[in-house]
Parts: sequence; C-alpha cells; structure tokens
Amino acid sequence: MMQHSNPLSAYRAARSAMPVRAQEADVFRRVTGSLRAALDGGAESTLRRARALSDNRRLWLAVEGVLVDPTNGLPPPLRASIISVGRTVLKEMESEKPDLAFLIEVNENIAAGLAGTG
Repeated sequence: MMQHSNPLSAYRAARSAMPVRAQEADVFRRVTGSLRAALDGGAESTLRRARALSDNRRLWLAVEGVLVDPTNGLPPPLRASIISVGRTVLKEMESEKPDLAFLIEVNENIAAGLAGTG
C-alpha cells in the first residue's frame, strides 16, 4: 500500500480510485457545502456567497458543456432534461437574490442521482 506524507496527495490518490460517477457526485457535494456555508451567513457571508455562487455557476456550465458534446453516452432525453435543470439553476443565479435553498436542493438531488441513492 502506498504511503502519503501529505494529506492532500492522499486525498487525491483516494479520489482518483473512485468511480467517475462517485467523483462527480463528490464535486456536487463540495459545491453544495459551499452554498450551505453561504446560506448560514457569518462574518464573511458576502464573500462566501459570491464564491459559492461562482463555483456553482462554473459547475453547471461545465455540466452543460459535457452534455452538449455529441460523443456523450447518455441518452439524448436525459441529457436534455439535465441541461434544462442546469439552465434553470443558471437563471436563478442571475437573479438579484438567488434562492440558495433551491440551488442546494437541486445539487443534492443531482449528487444523489450520481451516487445511486436518489
């Protein structure tokens, strides 16, 4: 068994051994955690909120990019449904005060689906 002296490299090694869908679910969970922290507020809430929304935007833009790729193996109706959800999320994030609870719920549902628990 390989020993890692750096916790970050150990995490990366463990994560790279995870199935792709589990890695994708993990990304959604991490972004959702940031949204939750922003929802909880605190002294740095404005900065935390901006960062969380930015990360969520980048995530959903990446998801859409993968789904519009003609070589994507998902069935076209499923791809179209996820793209539609993503565009709804992106539209919500463009509002003056995005509904973080809604964004969290969507991300949790996607993560659960990817992890096979939804």
